Amino acid sequence: MSNSHTAVAEKPHVLPDGLFVMVWAALLVLTAITVGGSVFFPGKVGILVAMIVTPIKATLILMYFMHLKYEKKAFTIMFLVAVGILSVFIGLTLFDYLLR
Repeated sequence: MSNSHTAVAEKPHVLPDGLFVMVWAALLVLTAITVGGSVFFPGKVGILVAMIVTPIKATLILMYFMHLKYEKKAFTIMFLVAVGILSVFIGLTLFDYLLR
């Protein structure tokens, strides 16, 4: 009995280890910037630094460690739009909090 739903073999994408090390190093630097911002500039400036750096870190993780960079463009766009909308709502909530 043959299976009518055959899986399409996709060519696997193998990334060099050096790329993962570079992304990891970038994440460490960005984390240091976030921690430094909260330690040396507590309050509104530290929160602003975290709000700017955190989406950059999330993008690196999503694109390289979760291989979103190699997905179909439509899926990537849908995912990034959803994350963008969530970021706007969280940003507006924190902006409202900072104005108090």
